[in-house]
Amino acid sequence: MVEKIFKFRGKTIEELQQLDIQQFGELLKSRKRRSIRRGVPEHQTKFMEKLEKGKPKLRTHRRDIIITPNMVGKTIEVYNGRKFVPLMVNEEMIGYYFGEFVQTRKIASHKGTGVGATKSSKHQGKK
Repeated sequence: MVEKIFKFRGKTIEELQQLDIQQFGELLKSRKRRSIRRGVPEHQTKFMEKLEKGKPKLRTHRRDIIITPNMVGKTIEVYNGRKFVPLMVNEEMIGYYFGEFVQTRKIASHKGTGVGATKSSKHQGKK
């Protein structure tokens, strides 16, 4: 069985880690590429500095930070509006925002008709 090597736009993870942020930005899709061309936001540069220092537990409220190759393998806690959700970054997440992986809303799980919702609904559960 052949081992699958991850590539992002034709480059391996080691090649991507050698690129600076501007060169990496040229490989992204248009919206993120334009954002990086205009200049990396200050909050993202501060976050990257903390990441490079090797802080053991990184937490952020910013869901609009683009995942870069040097974040791979790190666990970052992202705030979803209620609590910090741990996010283990892997290769397939490169080029996406943090917010795309941390849900802000719960999936509705309805158990049945509401009690007293309507006159007809009180007989639906019975057989």
